Amino acid sequence: MIEFDILTLFPGLCGGAFSESILGKAQENRLIQVRCLDVRQWATGKHRVTDEPPYGGGPGMVMKAEPVFTAVESIRRPDSHVILMSAAGQRFTQQKAQELAKKPHLIFICGHYEGVDHRVAEHLVDEELSIGDYILTNGAIAATVVVDAVARLIPGVLGEADSATDESFSHGLLEYPHYTRPAEFRGWKVPEILLSGNHAAIEAWRKTEALKRTVERRPDLQTSGNTESAGNERERGEEPR
Repeated sequence: MIEFDILTLFPGLCGGAFSESILGKAQENRLIQVRCLDVRQWATGKHRVTDEPPYGGGPGMVMKAEPVFTAVESIRRPDSHVILMSAAGQRFTQQKAQELAKKPHLIFICGHYEGVDHRVAEHLVDEELSIGDYILTNGAIAATVVVDAVARLIPGVLGEADSATDESFSHGLLEYPHYTRPAEFRGWKVPEILLSGNHAAIEAWRKTEALKRTVERRPDLQTSGNTESAGNERERGEEPR
């Protein structure tokens, strides 16, 4: 089992995401455990203040170092890996998700307002991650994305063993198109090859379509040899068939 601790000022933002569908079942089956923890419980003083105006002036508020350090130090173990969700962090990819899936305990620090006191990044965390070149209102949203991407790689979480490997970014290509019943819908037909029963021909078609889609939509994956991802195209195995 892999454990995820998400430290945030707004734990309600992420809690619901892990009680439904595949990740909800994974928790029920004790394949993963996700805890969304309020940083305020580690703040001191009557009002449990967790943020202050930035030194040097400027808009917004900055999360204080003290409660964040205390929170991490109270739950950190020798095998823990601490991540700060930050727009300045390394881009999160499928390869990174695969690396993180091998760690038994992940702790996510989630900023809000203008971010977190930089001493957290300098002296407390193991790495900083960003899910993309854009800004969110809260780091807990980004942490939820990372947890989802990592958790689905844990053996047993997805319904089929190949679900996490035979998809976009797993082999340096976007995934081939998928079709299901009916064979014709509003005049649009499923490619005949998929109805042929010729598995070798179907496999060749899928490889060709995957390459075609990658060249058209993400040529950077081919030019860089990148096998990484910022996300997933679909959720599989949610309902029994």
